[in-house]
Amino acid sequence: MSISSYPFDGQAVSEGQYSYLFRELASHSGVADSVAGTGFHTYGDSSGMQVKVNPGFAVVRGHAVQSTATETVTIAAASPATRYDRVVLRLDPTANSIVLAVVQGTSGGGVPALTQTETGIYEFPLATVTIPVGASTITSGNVVGERRFLGNTVGGWTTATRPVNPRTGRLGLNVSTNSWEYWDGTQWKDLAPTITWTTIEGRPSTFAPSSHTHGWDDVTGKPTTFTPSSHSHSYNSLTDKPSTFPPSTHSHSWSSITSKPSTFTPSSHSHGEYLTSGETIAWANGSKKPHANSASGSGTWYAVWVEGDGTFCRNTSSIKFKENVRDYDIDAEDVLNLRPVIYDRKDQVKEDGSVKEGRKGEVGLIAEEVEAAGLDWLVNYLDGEVDGLRYDLLGVALLPVVQKQAAQIADLSERLAALEAK
Repeated sequence: MSISSYPFDGQAVSEGQYSYLFRELASHSGVADSVAGTGFHTYGDSSGMQVKVNPGFAVVRGHAVQSTATETVTIAAASPATRYDRVVLRLDPTANSIVLAVVQGTSGGGVPALTQTETGIYEFPLATVTIPVGASTITSGNVVGERRFLGNTVGGWTTATRPVNPRTGRLGLNVSTNSWEYWDGTQWKDLAPTITWTTIEGRPSTFAPSSHTHGWDDVTGKPTTFTPSSHSHSYNSLTDKPSTFPPSTHSHSWSSITSKPSTFTPSSHSHGEYLTSGETIAWANGSKKPHANSASGSGTWYAVWVEGDGTFCRNTSSIKFKENVRDYDIDAEDVLNLRPVIYDRKDQVKEDGSVKEGRKGEVGLIAEEVEAAGLDWLVNYLDGEVDGLRYDLLGVALLPVVQKQAAQIADLSERLAALEAK
């Protein structure tokens, strides 16, 4: 049998059992192990609805319980809501036993309370197990330990006779060093070590001087004279002051000036080439004239261009104005791919802040589409960006289309004549 408990009435108890009991005897219930030890450690290993409990030795209400093998404890099936169960060592004086048991919680409830009576059933907690909804196995993350541990006795020894394999927290007086020391699980450490400046952690490297004073005679390197500090003098205390002052540079707002004229005669000036016979200023660069003049009369007409600087010039086509003349191939398909559109121009904000409404329902082409069609020679650019179109050259672009269609018509006419002759 891997688990036994003692002493109970009518039960034979061995010398070894009593020896174990009294070596671990303490004033309260607990596991006889270090805080991080494995005695009666309870864990889930995802092997099903069960937990495992390591071997261990414990004292429960003055009764000893010892397990020499890993025990498997069954957990009830999952409930409709999350449930919490507790794995315990259950002391039953009537049955003369201490056994592993499960205190099952309620579905959706909290951690169940334990039975802990003075003379009857006493349940010593080992772990709390969380059973999620639909769980089919208990994992390590579902188990939280609740073990309590027996205390260590306080001892005394020399450095040479310290306890062998002590538990973590063992405390005693070392008479060799005349100091209290404890075992931290790895080494013996002084419980109250002597503190020196070099052993203090986080100590400052420098200190600001405390508030203090020095006598004037104690100061070395002091100046013999001092420049006057910032100060002021009343006007009456000044000597040799002037009786009058020239005005400093200043200005006056128009509204603060009194007796100002209400009108001003114009200064001498002229308007030069921008004057008309009616003594009004003409439009810049003569733009008023083409705006007001309609096409009439039998004189010579010219197409007019506006150069980049805003001046006008006539459009000339005579050979006498040209050189390096050569054929220029135009792909008729590029021209046929152009897309006529109708559009509205965007409104513009004038310099005075008013809005000039854009014209509506204009018919034309989109300059970017003409450029993309390979006919960039029809496009005008301003500051490196597409700006407008040379609609006056659109007729040149249409020539190859017309010529191609004329040749096709002539060819078709010949074929039709030949068919009719037959």
